[in-house]
Amino acid sequence: MGERRQHQRRLIQAMRLSLMRTILHRFRSNPLTKRMLRNTSYLFSASTLSAGLSMLQGVLAAQLLGVAAFGILGAITQFASVINKITSFRMSELVVNYVGEFSAEGKHRHAAALFKAAAASEVGSSIVAYGILLILSPIGARFIAKDPATLNLFILYGLSIFANLIVETSTGLLQIYDRFKAIAIATMVQSILTLVLIIIAVLNHGQLREVVIAYLIGKTVWAALISIYALRVAREHWGPGWWKAPLAILSDRRKEMFRFAISTNLSGTINLLTRDSDILWLNTLTNPIQGGYYKVAKAFMNVLLIPVTPLISTTYREITREVVKKHWENVRYLLRSGTLLSALWTLPASLGLVLFGPWLVTLYGQDFRPAYLVLLILLIGVIAANLIYWSRSVLLAMGMPEYPTKVGFVVGLIHIVGMLLTVPLWGAPAMAGMLSLFFLANALVL
Repeated sequence: MGERRQHQRRLIQAMRLSLMRTILHRFRSNPLTKRMLRNTSYLFSASTLSAGLSMLQGVLAAQLLGVAAFGILGAITQFASVINKITSFRMSELVVNYVGEFSAEGKHRHAAALFKAAAASEVGSSIVAYGILLILSPIGARFIAKDPATLNLFILYGLSIFANLIVETSTGLLQIYDRFKAIAIATMVQSILTLVLIIIAVLNHGQLREVVIAYLIGKTVWAALISIYALRVAREHWGPGWWKAPLAILSDRRKEMFRFAISTNLSGTINLLTRDSDILWLNTLTNPIQGGYYKVAKAFMNVLLIPVTPLISTTYREITREVVKKHWENVRYLLRSGTLLSALWTLPASLGLVLFGPWLVTLYGQDFRPAYLVLLILLIGVIAANLIYWSRSVLLAMGMPEYPTKVGFVVGLIHIVGMLLTVPLWGAPAMAGMLSLFFLANALVL
């Protein structure tokens, strides 16, 4: 009987070893997945470190502020982010799609002109965004934070919009020219700097204002590093006079590019009104205490999402190149490999959160115990979103930007109606259920 068990153990170990060798061979044998894995590793390392540091930032801020003020902090930061993204037209995707195409065809003046046009559009949209923020901040302070005295903090953190003047355009350019390492370094600098500033706030017994300033400085430094390096990359590839490239040379593609930008912006706006403004909805429909529980649970979800997020940009970059060349087998190979790579992280990490979640949420304070139920509900949708993370990117690369927009509109409408009906009754758990439904339905339909 003992020999039989030993044989079974050896067989299981051999099967595990064989599986790992098969997975490693898959990623090492194909130049596409090797490049995707290399670029992802830069962002993965930075994102994983950033996620850990962000959680530590959150723990310190939560212990300093308490549940309600922590929920207000989430509202302030998300308020500025949502307004900025509404006007941004997701320029990184436009740059990746068209600068990548022009570069592959050797049309460097076209690529420079597109980058210039995207940067100029983003500058204009950022100025508009801050104007909107100034107008809406009194509403945010009164109805979302439930405290008119926080008005100045909404306006203060809104200055981060100016730091992001050309950050989306710059991020797209760095992705196209394989500068993922630079993005990773900027991300780590932001996380370390923000953590140091929050520690200083804790040691000085600071309040909400000091924590908001810490997040603002970190965000500003990150955006500045990304933007400055992108301008340097543009000079390297297109020469010192790249900005003189005439926009007129894009005239024959203007309608197509405009359609792409509008479609991706509408898709992004739908996400902003649902997925990316969840704390704003929750605080408005209930109170900042529910927002505090939800912010803690979402912090753990970011541990799952952040390491997979780099795969979106690196996979999109490779898919775009292969679609242009009509190498469909390579596209399918990339998608399968991406899902496998995501599963290797998502499934074990999800199990860990289920098992250790009750203890982990108390790191923020004993008052945050209700966040565990919210965490469990969020897990359902996040797992689906991670495993099929490429569902939208592949449709963009294949010239179908309107389809994700249409799907997002229908799913988003259901999501909003569901929130209005359930969140006032059940608070943070209901918001988590609606977000999971949004993730699950959107990913599967796409």
